[in-house]
Amino acid sequence: MSTTDAAPAAEQSPDLEFFWDPVCPFAWITSRWVEKVIAQTGYSVDWRFISLRVLNRHRDYATEFPPGYEQGHTAGLRMLRVAAKVRAELGRDVMGPLYDAMGQHYWEMPKGSGLRDRIGTAEHTAEALATAGLPTEYAFAVDDDSWDAEISAETELALSRTGRDVGTPIITFEPPDGLSFFGPVISRVPSDEQAVPLWNAVIELARFPGFAELKRSLRESPQLNVLGTLTDAPEMEDWEAGSRKAHKPS
Repeated sequence: MSTTDAAPAAEQSPDLEFFWDPVCPFAWITSRWVEKVIAQTGYSVDWRFISLRVLNRHRDYATEFPPGYEQGHTAGLRMLRVAAKVRAELGRDVMGPLYDAMGQHYWEMPKGSGLRDRIGTAEHTAEALATAGLPTEYAFAVDDDSWDAEISAETELALSRTGRDVGTPIITFEPPDGLSFFGPVISRVPSDEQAVPLWNAVIELARFPGFAELKRSLRESPQLNVLGTLTDAPEMEDWEAGSRKAHKPS
């Protein structure tokens, strides 16, 4: 297995390190923004791992999260096992395409696709691997918990840079010495014209060593096809500790 905190083999000094979990909607939306920035600026990105299941392992899912979150977070860990095996054997350059394919087979699917019972299975993950042009036999790593130590170590690395009261995504700007932050959390993907100006504003904040947080819990529903929330007039929701407050157990 790879050394968690080593510099990427393909890119010794990436412009960004982006820590992602495949089942985090905000990580997916932010990653689509980052891809637009990459296309217009030539940024290099090392796509690294953070597991919501690992991050929340000490929390009581039954009382602190809406129904289904434990299943979803576990599915994300299973998919990250596959990504870890792929990275170890094929290199870091394929992580972007693999993340993109995993998102296509989840977040870009229409609402009612029956994904709740399929996500994180070998069958579902094989579909994403095929879309990414990668061998589908890697899908069987969903059950290989020997990769959990590496995923946990990479999660801990991200948290060591930001502190623990955060979620996903986590981005390190100008690694290894640049600052790291949870987010930027956005609910919709910026247009091509908006992408770089918005990113430049974030960079200015990230480069200021005294900057700590800019946050609100009231936000738009994540604009995602699988949630059925793509609309010109999105509903506003109150979020608390990584999930919609109104959906938590009372």
